[in-house]
Amino acid sequence: MMKNKLLIALSVIIAFVGIVWFGQGIGLIHGSFMTDQSRWAVIGGIMIVVAAGLFWFARRRGPG
Repeated sequence: MMKNKLLIALSVIIAFVGIVWFGQGIGLIHGSFMTDQSRWAVIGGIMIVVAAGLFWFARRRGPG
């Protein structure tokens, strides 16, 4: 049960970072060297997909 909660928390953190990086990469969030750099939009998008997969895996495992 604790492992699932840890995986879910980790997936939320990864998703948040991915959203920020994606936003910076496409120019929605300014003030960084990542602003308007498509590379960071791609990396952020990949992080969001990985976080969703990790979240799905943790939820599918169920308790135990």
